[in-house]
Amino acid sequence: MITYDGKEYEPSLLKVGKFILDHDHFLVVAHIQPDGDAVASTAAMGWILKQLGKHYTMVNENSMPEKFLFLPGVVDIISGTSSMERKFSSVIALDCADYSRVGSIQGLIAEDAHILNIDHHPTNDYYGKCQVIKADAAATVEILYDLACLLELKLDRDFANLIYAGLLTDTGGFRYASTTSKVLKMAARLLELGAKGPELANLLLERMTYEQVSLLQQTLPTLQFTPDRRIAWIVVTSELIEGAGASNEDLDGLINYPRNVEGVEVGLLIKQRGDMEYKVSFRSAGLVDVALIAKGFGGGGHVRASGCTIQGQVEDIIKQLIQEVGKQLQ
Repeated sequence: MITYDGKEYEPSLLKVGKFILDHDHFLVVAHIQPDGDAVASTAAMGWILKQLGKHYTMVNENSMPEKFLFLPGVVDIISGTSSMERKFSSVIALDCADYSRVGSIQGLIAEDAHILNIDHHPTNDYYGKCQVIKADAAATVEILYDLACLLELKLDRDFANLIYAGLLTDTGGFRYASTTSKVLKMAARLLELGAKGPELANLLLERMTYEQVSLLQQTLPTLQFTPDRRIAWIVVTSELIEGAGASNEDLDGLINYPRNVEGVEVGLLIKQRGDMEYKVSFRSAGLVDVALIAKGFGGGGHVRASGCTIQGQVEDIIKQLIQEVGKQLQ
């Protein structure tokens, strides 16, 4: 740790501060199919760069989920690359465990670009010329809060709402094991700055769309268990999603149903993305390192929450998943 202005910071964070101060005209990007932390960290980095008088463009391959559009700066995040022709030489990648997860935005990045990689996933492959990877951070926004403090920026309500939103969503409402005393102290400080805690919790965690409820009604009958009931899974087909008129964001929270059943050690959400392609989300009660399992299938994530994409017939995929999870349970 390095002490600066009476506070202790990771040496890598000081390098990040220098990277930002030494460069300009940034491309800011997070992983495809952005969740709350990815959305909030993108907008929060935009806020930081604005305070520093830097030029920046925030882009993501996908559109921002509608429920996050009320957050400060999120409407300024550009979706897709069709309207852009330039190549960026200074890039900030957020909440993105490997470079491929920026998706088609790679087309906007110059071959010799200076890439700053800020993330909290333990499976991060340390791409880029400068990195700060804190696997013990609850969310990428936690790192950005520390960065803003290091840069001695005057924190306001907009920044507080963004950081609080990222913490809230990536800790499951401050319920997951990643909710440390530091996180709670940070949340308290954000509330003092004007973050609307109850409103954010209602809009981001509690409220459900009609389509989400409809999808839930149709997918719960697919819930299955292994004979010992230690592994449970739900399968969401393209037909079910279309029938419910649902979007990708309407799947938020579905993984909790197999995971929260008493006795279940690992819950799985298996979502169809194509004729022979499925996105798998893992949730662990703590006994199984699902990041390790996901990595074996080309994915990654955290010890208790991870994901991957698998090609094949869904029945074969389920057998593979049960086999790999079963090995860890033994």
